[in-house]
Amino acid sequence: MVRRHRGRAPIGDAIFARKPPQIRPHEFVLDALARLEPLTRPMFGCLAVYVEDKIVLILRDRPDSRDDNGVWLATTAAHHESLQSEFPSMRSIGLFGQPVTHWQVLPADAPDFEESAQRACRLILAGDARIGKVPKRRSRTPKKAKRPRSAPRR
Repeated sequence: MVRRHRGRAPIGDAIFARKPPQIRPHEFVLDALARLEPLTRPMFGCLAVYVEDKIVLILRDRPDSRDDNGVWLATTAAHHESLQSEFPSMRSIGLFGQPVTHWQVLPADAPDFEESAQRACRLILAGDARIGKVPKRRSRTPKKAKRPRSAPRR
């Protein structure tokens, strides 16, 4: 006897189903970094950009918290002052609720946004150590110890 699930589409229809196209905000940034062959991954509803083992940028264009839309730079507080001189509109991400964060944003609504984003790409292409961080490895949670099996029942 063959059982059929009435709520599902036939298997043949699944072959033709398409995923919605991946949204790639500020795609000109990826074009500028193309020779480094950046890897992208979805992160926080945005697009994280990796070059080799470093995360260098996050591209964000979302309807919530519009002030934080733009290009996020992965950096550290030690580099904020020197980067601020190159990117006058750069500031900390407001989404995190902290006055200063390691992530800095080149806001999409700044008058010099595209020029600043292109400049950041040139710095990344030149290997500038101020932009990019090697992400910490996630520690795996230790597996729970298995309980010993009881003797088989007879």
